[in-house]
Amino acid sequence: MGESGGRRRFLKSVGALSAAVPAGAVAQHHAHGAAPSEKYMFLSAAEVAFLDAAVARLIPADNLGPGAKEAGVTYFIDQQLFGGFGTMAKMYRQGPHGEGTPQQGYQSPLTPQEVYRVAIGEINGACAKQYGQPFEKLASAQQDEVLRALDEGKFPLEAVPARFFFNLLLDNTIEGFFSDPIYGGNRDKIGWKLVGFPGVAAVYTQHVEKYGVPYDALPISIVDILENKATLDETGHPKHVLLTRKD
Repeated sequence: MGESGGRRRFLKSVGALSAAVPAGAVAQHHAHGAAPSEKYMFLSAAEVAFLDAAVARLIPADNLGPGAKEAGVTYFIDQQLFGGFGTMAKMYRQGPHGEGTPQQGYQSPLTPQEVYRVAIGEINGACAKQYGQPFEKLASAQQDEVLRALDEGKFPLEAVPARFFFNLLLDNTIEGFFSDPIYGGNRDKIGWKLVGFPGVAAVYTQHVEKYGVPYDALPISIVDILENKATLDETGHPKHVLLTRKD
């Protein structure tokens, strides 16, 4: 959301994260923004448009490479919301629901599905009232103003605290950018290529004593293994193809 020059430093600081819950599949409908084989399961077209615009400001495309929108983060979020994460299927849901601390985890009577639905609706309504159009139609500077207000807890949301929604959106955006592509995000391993993460672990015994030597390899995902696009060794670990480092 800030200057793109700080993007690599920010992304390297969060590291390569993974999503916890794979999505299921039931009723299907098409929405713009997805790859041809992808069908949104929970988000409406208006919600997809909002998230495409929002994640593109949180992790923008720049001279370092594609951003969150290009990596399919909106689709990742949709898949997670449609699955157990979205309904809090395995989480404690009884009160009290105080604001809590970051260490206390999710603190809301609403499920993530409900949080996204009501928050996006309220934000688009407020943007239409203030700017005359929904969030995705705003200029980049105006979108940044809205996101900054959410981050600072100054945006007027009624159903859910503004900062709570922003933090959930930011966390899910980072997860979708760095998770294994099997979960719907990190399309073409965009996030992994940006930070130099090799993906599924290989056998590194021959590299243990090579101190300070960068490990540059073509990243391998779970999808690559399932689709037989990766060569495995006798132990079942993928064989990484090392790249020539350019000085």
